[in-house]
Amino acid sequence: MALADEKKDVVNIDAPIQIASTSNGRVSGKPWKALKTATVRSQSSEGHKTKWDERMEKTKKDQAIKKLQTELKEEKDAEKRRRREVTLERKKAAEERRRLEEDKAKMGARKAARLRRKAGRSKKING
Repeated sequence: MALADEKKDVVNIDAPIQIASTSNGRVSGKPWKALKTATVRSQSSEGHKTKWDERMEKTKKDQAIKKLQTELKEEKDAEKRRRREVTLERKKAAEERRRLEEDKAKMGARKAARLRRKAGRSKKING
């Protein structure tokens, strides 16, 4: 009978051990800990719905559009600066002409006054 009791205590090595069906094949042992699962998003973002390649294509397209917009904006600004410079040059030239006319008129008045004084002198002497 002693042999029969010993055989009951011996564990059969060939028989497979039952494993609980979890993600890693183990159970926590802490019944208050909830099993973690993947997040279920009721309102998932656009990035989670689309594939990587589609997102990259959209990004490339957006970058190309942005680059084109930047080039057009720079071109427009360059044209605006060029027109502003032309206007400034015209204003400077007009101011220079006006200043030269004033100087010329001033010099003309001085010369005329000099000639009048000279003429008066000759009258006094000759007159």
